[in-house]
Amino acid sequence: LKQRFVLEVQSSSWNKNPSVSFIEAKLAEREKRHQRLGDSRYFLEPNIKDGKGGLRDLQSLFWIAKFIYNVADIGKLVSQGVFTRSEVRKFEKAQRFLWTLRCHLHFLAGRGEERLTFDQQIEIAKRLGYKAHAGTRDVERLMKHYFLIAKDVGDLTRIFCAALEADQLRRLTFHIPMLRFRRKAGGFPIESNRLTVADGEIFAKDPVQMLRIFQVAQKNKLDIHPYALRWIRQNLSKIDRKLRKEPRANEIFLDILTSPQQSELTLRRLNEAGVFGKFVPDFGRVVAQMQYNMYHHFTVDEHTIRAIGILHAIEQGDLAQEAPIASTVVHKVVSRRVLFVAVLLHDIAKGRPGDHSAVGAKIAERLCPRLGLSDAETETVAWLVLHHLAMSNTAFKRDIGEFKTIQDFAGLVQSPERLKLLLVLTVADIRAVGPNVWNAWKAALLRELYWRCDEILSGNVSAERPAAHAHLAQEKLRARLSDWPEAAVDAHLSVLPEPYWLIYDTDAQVRHATMMRDSEQRSAPLAMETRVDSYLQATEVIIYAKDSSGLFSALAGAMAVAGATIYAAQIITLGNGMALDSFIIQDAAGGPFDRPAKLAKLSTAIDKAVDGRLKPMQELAKRQIGYKSRFGVFKVTPRVLIDNRASEIHTVVEVNGRDRPGLLYQVTQALSALSLSIHSARVATYGERAVDVFYVQDRDGNKVEAKSAKATVERKLMEALTGVDAAGAADGGSQPAAKRPVTAPRGKYGVAAGPQKKSKARISP
Repeated sequence: LKQRFVLEVQSSSWNKNPSVSFIEAKLAEREKRHQRLGDSRYFLEPNIKDGKGGLRDLQSLFWIAKFIYNVADIGKLVSQGVFTRSEVRKFEKAQRFLWTLRCHLHFLAGRGEERLTFDQQIEIAKRLGYKAHAGTRDVERLMKHYFLIAKDVGDLTRIFCAALEADQLRRLTFHIPMLRFRRKAGGFPIESNRLTVADGEIFAKDPVQMLRIFQVAQKNKLDIHPYALRWIRQNLSKIDRKLRKEPRANEIFLDILTSPQQSELTLRRLNEAGVFGKFVPDFGRVVAQMQYNMYHHFTVDEHTIRAIGILHAIEQGDLAQEAPIASTVVHKVVSRRVLFVAVLLHDIAKGRPGDHSAVGAKIAERLCPRLGLSDAETETVAWLVLHHLAMSNTAFKRDIGEFKTIQDFAGLVQSPERLKLLLVLTVADIRAVGPNVWNAWKAALLRELYWRCDEILSGNVSAERPAAHAHLAQEKLRARLSDWPEAAVDAHLSVLPEPYWLIYDTDAQVRHATMMRDSEQRSAPLAMETRVDSYLQATEVIIYAKDSSGLFSALAGAMAVAGATIYAAQIITLGNGMALDSFIIQDAAGGPFDRPAKLAKLSTAIDKAVDGRLKPMQELAKRQIGYKSRFGVFKVTPRVLIDNRASEIHTVVEVNGRDRPGLLYQVTQALSALSLSIHSARVATYGERAVDVFYVQDRDGNKVEAKSAKATVERKLMEALTGVDAAGAADGGSQPAAKRPVTAPRGKYGVAAGPQKKSKARISP
């Protein structure tokens, strides 16, 4: 807005007026505020004073109006031709609402506080009398009201700046009225490099033009004049059932959505104007819909539009480094518009009762034919919406080093085309969640899952692959250890179980062999090696120690005390009574755990943990205070799932609960107390929600299948999740540990391939 305004006053006599400098300064100040605070009005914890769409934006408009038009009341701008009476009422309503929020926020905080945090939102919703309704919580209704008000503030800003431009044009000495609309695009006049209309009646007579003007703007890379947007809003009632069934209107909408030109900006303009939600009423239901959790950063409509923008960026190759496989396969999909429509609809049912994926699939079956998709395309879109979380759930919550995991996922996907579509959709969805949610670690997991599933779907892998690969891996390692005595190689191979060969690549196996042999020659009770991968932004910690009950939990507690965040773990029990455990960790900022002081602290903590001298609970308890104040407003129902079908030889135990410092330690202590051996773990955090998955066996190496045994496991883990035993467990039984998103790195065929390399393992293309 500021740049456009400056262009309009350049070379004019009006630019000598001191008013121009004041306007420029206020608009520049506004722009800097927005950039500093994220330049979006749809953050879930907004700054209601200085954020985009906040109180300061309204005040800036009034200050400029007071300076330029010499008014002390915003209502006087009606006679000046700046606002309509309806827009003045909208201004006053927004101002009252924002001041009410701000006063309550200050009273609650007991100080000057402008950020509407999650905990304050709950209390203010109660104070203002919001009630839960139709599956929507009271706090979600409050925040939807806020976001709609913030949108109104944006509308008023555009209209006001347009009035300033019009005033400037009237003052230009060389302005000739008859030349005002001398340029056109698609039949629409161009004013100040923006599409407009000479008369708002065009939208009343032919409502399709309310869509077509956005299409023309997109094709010609033009904005739409605020006065044209005003006329559109005044005619939104014309977007009715009849128009929604109009083939020409649906063709225009689909063209906007799938345009090779950036569609994100045009869809956002459609949404801001109210056209999007009227033309697609199911989308209208998620406009300003808050997702009350700490994982999602934006409202549902903003998340969806951002996901479409990311899809376009993938297609253009802008994310080739961050998402190389998705950037390649996106050009190999059969139906490009299936992909765009699936991204549009993947969260369309958020906020409704029931599973939003299942409800969304039903909406897709109804909406896609209206948009002009064929029966086959509609079926594929509905399948993608129904299963849009399947790939991330498999990659981040399951051990994809197990062949059955890949088999099950391939059985769900069934076709290479669906696999390509699902990968790209998954990448776009995750990246659109918010800043710092996507990382190289998640990218590596998704790539490995894609490759392994593609091999099965293309017929390049048989059911005998695990055993065949184990034998091949042993021969490769034997060749790499050619300088060892043959008897030493045989002894080393004999203690390694079959799953080991499917988990690590040859480079990692060589490192393990060297570390194990060195430890045995020194008679060292503990050996530890750390390796940093700058690409994955993570650190791999390999520990070789005497196997014992609770070893994994002790190591998890040590890493928590050292400040490490565990992403994944792999536990290998060897035939010589030793354990080879690998962890993938990061620091609190989400980077590699690589500072010398931190690594030294980690080494000391692990050494103490192995011989029982570490008491982690005392350290972890200190971190609970800040965590409780931040997470206490969220209610996460604890849940334990026990699955004996997901793995051939292990019972898969999944625990869900509210995250807290040391939760992993407390849960693994419970598993150890049940005499369950943990063979691998997947550790994930989605905002306030912790989702940890363990592959376990009983003391005899069998699955946990007896009904009574499963009931006991569930009861003890529920106690750990709810902290029942935590109070009196002073480092003896139920402690917590570090956590955050996701699973283990892979070599070509499995988990935890040495993350330091990008060579033979396809994990780092």
